[in-house]
Amino acid sequence: MVDVEIFAIGNELLLGDVLDTNTNYLCKQLTGMGAKVCRAVVLPDDVNVIAEELRIAVSKGRRLLITTGGLGPTEDDKTLEAVALAFCVGLKLNEDAYRMVSERYRQLFDEGLVDSPEMTEPRRKMAILPEGAIPIFNPVGTAPAVWFEWRSGHTLLCLPGVPRELVGIWENTLPPFLRGALGKGYFKLVEVIAEICDESKLAPIVSEVAKAHPSVYVKSRASRFGRDVKLKVTLSMSSEEKTEVDAKINAAIAHLQSLLKSMGINSEIVEPHHETK
Repeated sequence: MVDVEIFAIGNELLLGDVLDTNTNYLCKQLTGMGAKVCRAVVLPDDVNVIAEELRIAVSKGRRLLITTGGLGPTEDDKTLEAVALAFCVGLKLNEDAYRMVSERYRQLFDEGLVDSPEMTEPRRKMAILPEGAIPIFNPVGTAPAVWFEWRSGHTLLCLPGVPRELVGIWENTLPPFLRGALGKGYFKLVEVIAEICDESKLAPIVSEVAKAHPSVYVKSRASRFGRDVKLKVTLSMSSEEKTEVDAKINAAIAHLQSLLKSMGINSEIVEPHHETK
């Protein structure tokens, strides 16, 4: 199972001007592919801060680092500069990235969406990558994503901050890269609906199941108070082996439902959701 850290970059996120939906999306996708997201953090557009956080993640042994934001043409788009600083490599014009950016602006010009197809300095900036990095085509926007493999076995993926662009890359041009980086993994999540409206009464049961099944993440989820409210308990687990996940999840569910029944609480299992890779 691959350990992952996510870095959402942008002053606008810290100011509260923009809601970070990218991290939520990435956590769901990565977990569903059997990876383990160990940490997610929001960082300012500060080269030194970003570089230091990347170094710390590498020192912790994280195999895959993902950044979002800071790849655009403006002065405050500094993510790739920070990557170069963190990994002690230079920045240079990448011919493949230049071609991708140029072709996108030509297409946008032909569609009447920009005034000129010319590769101006701000547009050229999006093709200046850390040495050794590989650009990944952006089918929605203009700035390519960036794939960078460090010699110690760590991989860095830099994605645009615009959600439509991030999703477009993730679903269309990124999969061949991810398959090799994430390896084999399996994730499963099952929901159990309990006919009880007070989470404080459910808490001891959830705690007992969690302690008895440490490999399974057990969490009760309350939304509101009310006599007609039913509480949801989610049980989830990731591992390289499907059989192990299925066996441990099923054991935890059986334990949970047995405890609920002993207290006169009815429950039902909701169709499990799982994704494999």
